[in-house]
Amino acid sequence: MPFLDSVAKLQNALPCRTKQIQLLVNLFGKKSQISPPALFIYGHTGTGKTLTVRSILDELQCKVVWINCIECYSAKVLYEQILLKINVKEEEDHPSFDDYSKCDNLNDFCRLLPAAVQELGYSEETIYIVLDKAEKLRQMEPHILSGLLKLQELTNLNISVILLTDIVWEKFRCNTGTYEPYIIHFPDYSREEILEIMSLDHPKEYPKELYDTYISLVLSVFYYVCRDLKELRHLASINLEKFLEPLKNGEATMNDSRKLWKNIEPHLKKALQTVYLREVSSAQWEKMQQDTNSGQQMALQLHSIQGRNHLELPFYSKYLLIAAYLASYNPAKTDRRFFCKKSNKIYGSLRKKKHERTSNHLLGPKLFTLDRLMAIFYSIVEDRVAPSAILFLQVCEL
Repeated sequence: MPFLDSVAKLQNALPCRTKQIQLLVNLFGKKSQISPPALFIYGHTGTGKTLTVRSILDELQCKVVWINCIECYSAKVLYEQILLKINVKEEEDHPSFDDYSKCDNLNDFCRLLPAAVQELGYSEETIYIVLDKAEKLRQMEPHILSGLLKLQELTNLNISVILLTDIVWEKFRCNTGTYEPYIIHFPDYSREEILEIMSLDHPKEYPKELYDTYISLVLSVFYYVCRDLKELRHLASINLEKFLEPLKNGEATMNDSRKLWKNIEPHLKKALQTVYLREVSSAQWEKMQQDTNSGQQMALQLHSIQGRNHLELPFYSKYLLIAAYLASYNPAKTDRRFFCKKSNKIYGSLRKKKHERTSNHLLGPKLFTLDRLMAIFYSIVEDRVAPSAILFLQVCEL
């Protein structure tokens, strides 16, 4: 019965995710139950992946290690973060973790992990390692992902690795071959499901039917250009006061749907062009809405924003442009100092450096070679970019 009560509680707290909740609860089971070695959970942003997994694991009171892969820029940092978080007790009275904090490779990780689990007494229950933003693992060596997916086999422990990502599993496959995890898809919310979820945010001082009407108006404007639940809830919250303004002023009643719509329609359309595109911040947008005495000024500001011509360069062209600027204003002898992780010590007076930097900008940009441009480009870009005809075509079009 407690198990069924937990499922019912989760379904009430997480609407429109009944199928995924039942599947995950059945896979996790009890603490001592053997779980799948690896789960791959994917879906678009705002589909409730992280919230659902976190809520289920918290409700089942499982031992969980949460890792944000964006913070782990190398395999060493990833291994050390897992070991450190496993060693943290709820009472936080465990001594120093220095013995487990130094882990350079997968071999050391598979050796230190069982020792840490056995010392803390977690060998009888399942340990879940949740890797959020798992698409960042593709930037590391292929054997890292393969090792994590086979961690249960390599350590002989009851460990389940959960990958949370926005992209499909086919993007993770590599030529070396990997263990195939159990794949779970979180589909996008339908319009009816978004309406049901957003209706839970209704203010207590107003009836739910009125807020449902407002949400329907918001979705009629934004749904075809934005399906992100987080963004839709944000847009609904910042425009709610404008929708309720006629009610507070006594100009309309709760049944005057047409009058309420006529009042909020222009503001929603303006929000579609400004807030969603982030041409003005949310705080600026709220200030512009609240300033009723400067309506003409607000219209002029929005008109100036809409009249701007935006030139959006391709992704790698932006990095090439930055690399060209750095190459034209910095001497070639400073490239090693700026773009190498291990550079020699810098000798010389500060006065000489300041004079050199000032004179370079006064003299203007200098010529540079293509090889130097590409070397700087590869050092500042985050991803591993293979030389291609498209990349060199972007160089020609700069």
